[in-house]
Amino acid sequence: MLAEGKTKVIFGIAGREDVVLIRSKDQLTAFNAVRKNQVEGKARIANKTTTNVFKYLQKIGLETHFVEEASDTDFIARKCQMIPIEWVARRVATGSFLKRNPGVPQGYRFDEPKIEMFFKDDANDDPQYSDEQIECAKFEFNGVKIGKSEISLMKRMTSVIFRALEKAWNKADCALIDMKVEYGVTTDGKIVLADVIDNDSWRVWPHGDKRLQLDKQFYRDIKEVTAEALQQLISNYEKVMDLTAGFTSGPKCQAVIIMGSPADLTHCEKIAGSCKALGITPILHVSSAHKTTRESLNILAKYEDTAVPTVIIAVAGRSNGLGPVLAGNTTLPVVDDELS
Repeated sequence: MLAEGKTKVIFGIAGREDVVLIRSKDQLTAFNAVRKNQVEGKARIANKTTTNVFKYLQKIGLETHFVEEASDTDFIARKCQMIPIEWVARRVATGSFLKRNPGVPQGYRFDEPKIEMFFKDDANDDPQYSDEQIECAKFEFNGVKIGKSEISLMKRMTSVIFRALEKAWNKADCALIDMKVEYGVTTDGKIVLADVIDNDSWRVWPHGDKRLQLDKQFYRDIKEVTAEALQQLISNYEKVMDLTAGFTSGPKCQAVIIMGSPADLTHCEKIAGSCKALGITPILHVSSAHKTTRESLNILAKYEDTAVPTVIIAVAGRSNGLGPVLAGNTTLPVVDDELS
């Protein structure tokens, strides 16, 4: 055993210095473990929720420490030195934000996700930290010094991760209100999303209605922890587990890659490979807007009324107006990849 926290245990793996095994526990805590309960089945649900989320994020191109599921309660992850900061992204003002920012009404909506940082220190109730405090702490993990650029990177990553999960929850008719994440530095010096993202990590309101909350806040809000309350809680957690399983099975989408010349094929095959890695179906065509304009427009027409989300990628040299011709004749988004 390498480490143990309130809700999980981390083990080393014999013969593997670059990975660890993370095991969830059947324990639920609140108020810095002043309130805690053993809840049978929580470990399984938490582990599955986390692996669902990490698989989704990795599928859309966001790097995490997740490697693979190992069992109902365990997953294997890249070994990291953890950065002792919780990064919080908020879309709606609620909870502790209101206490720290008097005058802001419950439900105030941030146009951009509001990013806050908190130093992990249970004894002092995880104090809020500024960029400058993190920079001046002189953190260094696996040879990576945490300075201005690293702080900026993690703030941007937090915003992107929040937006990605917000969109996934929107498809399930749920509002992602806020969430917390943590980062670590891998043995080869990469900053990646680490720890876990489970139902203790966010606020989720079905139909945007706080009264229907499915997350850990339900546990914080109840005055007395009864068997009935814990049964309702585990039911909520199972629903979240099931909903997150659908994150990776969203509607299929496609990228129509139109190249101005067969000579562009090698470059376009690289684009197609990247699309496949993100779960996007690539479709390749050759058509010169200069020589075969009508053919280019006919290709566009094939995809105008499709129900499949579609993007057009135009690949041509500077002498070929393929991108502008396509963009001027379709309502589909067009990405112009101009070859020099």
